[in-house]
Amino acid sequence: MKKLIKNHIAEHKIVLDAVLSLDSLIIEVVDVLKTCLENEGTVFWCGNGGSASDSQHLAGELIGRFVGNRKPLRSIALASGGAEGTCIANDYGYDHIFSRQLQGLGREGDVLIGITTSGNSKNVINAFKAAQLKKMKTIGLLGNGGGKAIECVDQSIVIPSDTTARIQEMHILIGHIFCDLIEEALNLKN
Repeated sequence: MKKLIKNHIAEHKIVLDAVLSLDSLIIEVVDVLKTCLENEGTVFWCGNGGSASDSQHLAGELIGRFVGNRKPLRSIALASGGAEGTCIANDYGYDHIFSRQLQGLGREGDVLIGITTSGNSKNVINAFKAAQLKKMKTIGLLGNGGGKAIECVDQSIVIPSDTTARIQEMHILIGHIFCDLIEEALNLKN
């Protein structure tokens, strides 16, 4: 068991070291998010499973708070469950669960951050396509080389790993960095 624990931590460190080289991409994404929020746009998030949880977590950090008390920032995690999610899944199919919501809620100047560890989640890819039709900016937090989603986004941050757990760990770290840098860039820190 101790060997397994050490293996997980060692792999985490390797991927974390590789993520350090993504700092310029992170700054580029934060510039897009800053512009969106300065112009009263909304940052939408979507993903499946753990990525859905990360979407909700990070939307909460923006609309609630990350470091200090400040005004709420427009941010929504698209629902995958509940009445709206199950209605869309039932009537249009699960592949359209996020795209249908963006068709109704998204506006030009908004941003969609889609999180997919495989880069191949059909419903996230469909959301990117729907967002682009709305003239929204699209950002992918991806893994496994980016998958098919890398071709559907304006900007991507691809975690250099094919281990789902490591990819998810880096996605939440990068999401927290987004939140911190947004508060700094918008001069919202107390």
